[in-house]
Amino acid sequence: MKNEHPEVKFGKTGVLLINLGTPDSTNWWDIRKYLKEFLSDRRVIEVNPFLWQIILNLFILTFRPSKTAKAYKKIWMKDKNMSPLRYYTEMQSSKLHNKISNKNIVVDFAMRYGNPSIRSKINSLKDLGCENLIVLPLYPQYAAATTATVCDEVYRSLSKMRWQPSLQIIPHYESDPLYIKAICKSIEDRISKINWKPDIIMASYHGIPKKYFDKGDPYHCYCHKTTRLISENIKTSIPIMTTFQSRFGPQEWLQPYTDKTLEKLPKEDKKNILVICPGFASDCVETLEEISMEGKESFLGSGGKNFDFVPCLNDNDDHINLFANLVKKYV
Repeated sequence: MKNEHPEVKFGKTGVLLINLGTPDSTNWWDIRKYLKEFLSDRRVIEVNPFLWQIILNLFILTFRPSKTAKAYKKIWMKDKNMSPLRYYTEMQSSKLHNKISNKNIVVDFAMRYGNPSIRSKINSLKDLGCENLIVLPLYPQYAAATTATVCDEVYRSLSKMRWQPSLQIIPHYESDPLYIKAICKSIEDRISKINWKPDIIMASYHGIPKKYFDKGDPYHCYCHKTTRLISENIKTSIPIMTTFQSRFGPQEWLQPYTDKTLEKLPKEDKKNILVICPGFASDCVETLEEISMEGKESFLGSGGKNFDFVPCLNDNDDHINLFANLVKKYV
């Protein structure tokens, strides 16, 4: 009987970095598939599901993929044939693996929407002998539409498994000293490389509908907390303001809106601006296309003089050190 028992690997801990997601390519069908999964999430779109599926399938998934594909084509890494978000998440996983991995720790990554899926990676880690699973959602500021939906999918994946690993989900880290220090350093480094002084620093976070905030989502508070901590720790007297980007649909979202603010600032004699997106762990279509390209064009077209963008922390050493510190608390 002993020889008939299948080999079972055991004794390891799996660390899974989870980012938002990305289409597999810039073609229309891949974009549509990605948008369908993303916009079908009940935490992302909190409206009547029956009505929403009609709107989504008849209208949004007919017209929006072309617009989204155009944006992705502007920032797609053609040499690697992947989006920047996919590339940087892979690099984060690889560098964190090199920093903390040993024979009993395995580091990998997954996407909430698109590939590689959370379910496939959890199963892969289990097959490698990971009896313990540590999940790090790559969202510094908690929101139901981001961190919570990662948790949802992790739980759904585990519910399909006969032999489950133990689970630890690392919470939001909007005020972690290493995170704040890394953001401040990235801003200071950028300022040192430009030959003009910003009138203002804009911290632009992804928005959520205001009704989510009204229902009790703490995201708005966490974003303002991050900006306050940056202001208190950064080595500059330049004022820092908080705005919210990437709104979708006709309803009211968190304000002030990033795009409207970029149009308004030159009229208030704020003609030199530095923008950072502290809520994004990796540069992506929302930072590179929406802010660094479209936002810059809008600001300069409204009378602005100088515009610059601080890249996300991506795979720089400070970011990897932060991840290592977050993970080591639970290893």
